[in-house]
Amino acid sequence: MKNDKALGRGLKDLLFENVIDEIQDGERILEIPLKEITPNPFQPRRIFDPEKINDLAQSINEHGVFQPIIIKKVKDGYMIVSGERRFRAAKQVGLTTIPAIVRAYDPQKVAEISLVENLQREDLSPIEEAEAYSSIMRSMEMTQKELADKIGKSRSYVTNVLGLLNLPEDVQGMLLDKKISMAHARVLSKLDNIARIKLLANRIVNEGLSVRQIEQLAQTEAKANKQKREAKPLTFMMYEQALKQNAGLKASVTKNKLTINVKDENELKKLVEKLLG
Repeated sequence: MKNDKALGRGLKDLLFENVIDEIQDGERILEIPLKEITPNPFQPRRIFDPEKINDLAQSINEHGVFQPIIIKKVKDGYMIVSGERRFRAAKQVGLTTIPAIVRAYDPQKVAEISLVENLQREDLSPIEEAEAYSSIMRSMEMTQKELADKIGKSRSYVTNVLGLLNLPEDVQGMLLDKKISMAHARVLSKLDNIARIKLLANRIVNEGLSVRQIEQLAQTEAKANKQKREAKPLTFMMYEQALKQNAGLKASVTKNKLTINVKDENELKKLVEKLLG
């Protein structure tokens, strides 16, 4: 029995199974005019590979649409839930209708199915995946952990993917064009300085730097920045020296803060009396 078989499986598996499985009880395959169907606004894919669409179009031209698309009824017609590539390929070969199954999904289910279907087939680029995660978390008010549980991924995986959105647009483009690897991009996404991210990304492309080399450069920079932040300005050191020489006080001066160390309560009392005049 299908439900028993599905017990214990993640939502990702169940959603995908529901999308591509055989017709469910009470459903029919209908021939729906293509002009009445619109793409899914929740579709996480931004780029459809023309070569793959052409291959699919050729197959449809020779054999027809083997598998019906999944659609839902909307105000002015139908919206694609699953099967946008088949829809595009069918239009490309000049079909006027396409076999479809109409299902009543709410917006959240549509968004989940659209994401899961693409993830199952490993069709999304890393940036598309990150944008899809961000969109679903925002629209459904989900935490990273909740999303990770929904799609059957670890929280750290979701965090790393979302981090790619911190990259400048041109560096995201390098990742999309496969000029830098996902591992490179993860390291770069953890840096705060946009100019530095771009510089290192260009070095990866031009010099072929490895992930390990980028990690070392990033760690060296982080250490240097920390030392720079912790370095005490000369004026602060002068204030400390003046307090020691002129007032006999052991003091530490940092940004917006003066700390005076005393040996005991008696010395503290003398200091307070001196400050109060």
